Amino acid sequence: MKKVGLLCGREYSFPPAFIVKVNQLGKADGVAAEFVKLGGTRMNELAEYSVVVDRISHEVEYYRGYLKHAVLQGTYVINNPFWWTADDKFFNYSVAEKLGIAIPKTVLLPQKGYPSDVDINSESLHNLTYPIDWDGLLDYVGRPAILKPYSGGGWKHVYKVSNKEELLAAYDKTSPYCMTLQEFIDFTGYVRCFTFGKNDITPVRYDPKERRYLIEHEYLSKDLGARIVKDAQTINQALGYEMNTIEFAIKDDVPYAIDFLNPAPDMERDRITEFYFEHVVEKTPEIVIDALHVDALQAQLAVGKGDDVELCHGASDMEAGRPGQPVVTSAAVVAGGLFHSAADVPARQRLARAGGTMQAHTVVTAWSGGAATLRSTLTGAESVEPFEWMVIAETPTANSTLAAALREGGVPFHEIGDCVAPRRASLAFYEGRDLARQL
Repeated sequence: MKKVGLLCGREYSFPPAFIVKVNQLGKADGVAAEFVKLGGTRMNELAEYSVVVDRISHEVEYYRGYLKHAVLQGTYVINNPFWWTADDKFFNYSVAEKLGIAIPKTVLLPQKGYPSDVDINSESLHNLTYPIDWDGLLDYVGRPAILKPYSGGGWKHVYKVSNKEELLAAYDKTSPYCMTLQEFIDFTGYVRCFTFGKNDITPVRYDPKERRYLIEHEYLSKDLGARIVKDAQTINQALGYEMNTIEFAIKDDVPYAIDFLNPAPDMERDRITEFYFEHVVEKTPEIVIDALHVDALQAQLAVGKGDDVELCHGASDMEAGRPGQPVVTSAAVVAGGLFHSAADVPARQRLARAGGTMQAHTVVTAWSGGAATLRSTLTGAESVEPFEWMVIAETPTANSTLAAALREGGVPFHEIGDCVAPRRASLAFYEGRDLARQL
């Protein structure tokens, strides 16, 4: 039996409805859902759940620590606890802007104050300039502007300011939070999108002043609706969220992404309307069933494989007395999966100390007489080098031959899996099911 766990707080209508729906969908395949129960987590404790849906670990540190450990043991967590821990709204704005999404001008501000139990004084802050050029910052974002936390939600500590005096008065109330100052979008329309997986997007008309959802399916024009869906998909794909809400303020037919760090979105019946509650209860369990077929370690923790393993094995072999060897790969870097991990530098140091070398952007075109012919994939230049033995750590490449032929023939199609970029089969299945639901 595969178990699905729900981790939540003060929610009343969504949790029981979600559990009932997952049990209905998974019954034939031996899938059962329940509330997660915790009472202390041991190192190397085996995973009890195949999938956990997390709706509260941003408020309970123990839960977040448990979830990271659960991923290490093979549990798929929605949303990824590693990325959620690292994320903040200012970084999100910067990422989205680089991806071509309309974002209000935003400034990250130094904190007004710090927690009383943290020993910070003026000497701790000598890297900060003083005084802050408040007029210059307001000139950049425009007046009026919005002052709000760089991480957080629930419309807490959000201020609309029209001049420097109002800004300073609001800023003085913000300790110990780190804040952003953002351009105010004088919107004529506002949309909050429910997202289920990275690509299944439901735009909903939303009244931010009354904080209520409105059932109005013809609210957006065809072109504007398509752009909002596309931008929401781009945001989720970049940030990795599968359960999220994304807000757009519309001005002059341009949707500005205002807020998209909502990995535990409100799903209570009395606040999102009966119509959208039923929609959420129908859709959310589907992404959970899909996640049962995903490799959690590879998808959420990016453990090493391929030339990562060859790098470590090569170092071990040479330390055991075998002669120095090169590790050759056509990829941009040897052991790319290790590149952002704590194991990266020590593994490379071991290989170098043992006399090994690493050659990226390189392919082997011939081997004869104890020598190999190497070709640079960047310049095409070839060299012949004597080697007793080597490791060829080849990287997978996308096979887009069929896609190219269909495109040339004018045949409509969608691309998933290895024709786009190499990935595990489970991820391609996930993309295919996600796309099928859209179609």
